[in-house]
Amino acid sequence: MGRLIEELDYRPTAMGPLVLRRRWVAAIDADVVEVILGDEHLMSSLFTVGETELAVRGLAAAEGSDLRVLVGGLGLGYTARAALADPRVATVEVVDALAPVIEWHKAGLVPLGDSLGREPRCKLTLGDFFGWFDQPRDADACYDVVLLDIDHSPRNLLHPDHARFYSREGLSRLREGLSGKGLFALWSDEGPDDEFLALLASVFPAVRAEVVAFDNPLTGGSSTCTIYLAGPAAEAGRPEPAVLESRA
Repeated sequence: MGRLIEELDYRPTAMGPLVLRRRWVAAIDADVVEVILGDEHLMSSLFTVGETELAVRGLAAAEGSDLRVLVGGLGLGYTARAALADPRVATVEVVDALAPVIEWHKAGLVPLGDSLGREPRCKLTLGDFFGWFDQPRDADACYDVVLLDIDHSPRNLLHPDHARFYSREGLSRLREGLSGKGLFALWSDEGPDDEFLALLASVFPAVRAEVVAFDNPLTGGSSTCTIYLAGPAAEAGRPEPAVLESRA
């Protein structure tokens, strides 16, 4: 065991101080890597199941091959890595608003090293995901799958400006940027939100929330997160949007 906390990088940003740190965790007798933004704990290498399942479940619900995937939020890269593991995926573009996060990946400071930067199917882009669909997109520039992991939940936002996305207008713009069979998946640190499911159902023909359980060595029990999935109706010609029950 080295120092209890080692700061790997510190950067001031418009959203507050951004820190990449390594911390020894007694419960697992090992180091974990964490991303902190201001007072917000964004991500830890101790808990990556939710980020991975976002890609796994999102792609499992998508149809076709040569899939064009957009990931909102780079973090430590586990969502992008899981998406690239699907052989049907042709390209993965990851959009992140924080330049240092992209630089950490290119410099190999994160647990995944510089693997995403060396993957020819993956592009790391500096930009605002929440304004990504403000302009109409050509059909050949639409995405087959969009995976979003930035805010803690549709209600618990990192920045008030993000609220414009979690509206009928914002989600409608997103849907216009998807291909005909396009699929949208969203990670949330909270349980299924019936009001948000209803909002999704006002834009997408079929939506559901899946609860993901994973071991929590800090408590000795388990924790959960939620993956929202929204896309075309499962049944051809279904006349009305369907809100499916949340399930594990």
